[in-house]
Amino acid sequence: MDEIGARRAASQPVRARTGGSTFANPAGVKAWELIDKAGCRGLMIGGAQVSEQHCNFLINTGAATAADLEALGEEVRRRVRASAGIDLQWEIKRIGVPR
Repeated sequence: MDEIGARRAASQPVRARTGGSTFANPAGVKAWELIDKAGCRGLMIGGAQVSEQHCNFLINTGAATAADLEALGEEVRRRVRASAGIDLQWEIKRIGVPR
C-alpha cells in the first residue's frame, strides 16, 4: 500500500484540491498528453489551474469558483480540439446549473 501511495504521490497532485482526473482518455491516446501538447500545463483562469504535475487534473488554488473550474475545463477542451482535432469528454460529474 505504501508503494502504491508513493507512486501516486509522485505522479499526481494528491495533496491539492482537485476533483480527480478531469477528462476521459480518448481511444488510443492519453488525455494528459493531449492537454500538455496543447500548451495547457499550468494554465489558470481565476483560482483554477491545470496541474503542472499531471495535466489531467484541475486544481483549486484556494479561491476558485465553480465558474472558474468550468471555464478552465472548457478552455482546455477548446485548445485540445484546435491542436489535435479531438473533443475531450468530461470524466468528472458536473452538477448544478451554469450561470
